[in-house]
Amino acid sequence: MAELTYPEVGSTRHGPLPGGYHHLRHRYPLPGDCFQTAADAVLSWRLHRAAGVRMRTDAPRATDGVLVTAGLGVGPARLWGPCQVLWSADSPTLAGFGYGTLAGHPERGEEAFEVVRDDAGAVWFEVRAFSRPDRWFTRLGGPAVRAVQHTYAWWLGRTLRRLCAGR
Repeated sequence: MAELTYPEVGSTRHGPLPGGYHHLRHRYPLPGDCFQTAADAVLSWRLHRAAGVRMRTDAPRATDGVLVTAGLGVGPARLWGPCQVLWSADSPTLAGFGYGTLAGHPERGEEAFEVVRDDAGAVWFEVRAFSRPDRWFTRLGGPAVRAVQHTYAWWLGRTLRRLCAGR
């Protein structure tokens, strides 16, 4: 494992989100028949790329230990965030991964992206994260940075729904 920038490693998978961070929880409904399409989109980075995120990865799928750098923005205004996949899941009722921040990321913390089929058969896209600023510009951005994070989670859900419709 690379050196992560925070001590609460794995908290998006096990236990409550740790204190001292901003928390994000977003749940977006998906069509009931699209679990496998959605799972493949999340695990293959297709979801993030379709949402307009540049993804540099050292593997075609999100699995434990994979290094990934996500780029948000345009041209010289693009911010790159290096991360490492900490855990992944691929079962008939849960598919997704969680990654943690590495040095150079504008935030410190962890984020998880999951597709879940509940006991009633409903399919959901869920994002869970905890983070705090790690650079001067994210500290300066304050509430605006958190608003962008929430909008980004919503945009991923909407993009995944579109991918499911287009299968």
